[in-house]
Amino acid sequence: MRPDIKKERREKRKLSIRKRVSGTPERPRLSVFKSNRHIYAQLIDDVAGVTLVSASSDEKGFTKPQGDKKAVAAKVGQTIAMKCKEKGIETVVFDRNGYPFHGRLKALADAAREHGLKF
Repeated sequence: MRPDIKKERREKRKLSIRKRVSGTPERPRLSVFKSNRHIYAQLIDDVAGVTLVSASSDEKGFTKPQGDKKAVAAKVGQTIAMKCKEKGIETVVFDRNGYPFHGRLKALADAAREHGLKF
């Protein structure tokens, strides 16, 4: 499959998800983006249009764990959950951003759930 068609299909799925998923100050949206090298997660308040908390495998001070990309995604999930606890955020809405819910996305979500986030 051509990359441009693949990207268009993901964008279409993303829009259909975003019609239903929206973040509020009480329950922000946990949006995940993944590239071939890194994975990014951020909590967004869609009412005010601001990012409350973010974590990625690309930021300074992030130590990559031994293992595959799933281990890195799990570490990012753990990091975002810890940052949320510091801000007093407990519940979120998960936005998979058009990606299938398995592999790295599932590892990030499971790690965030293990460390106290509810979604």
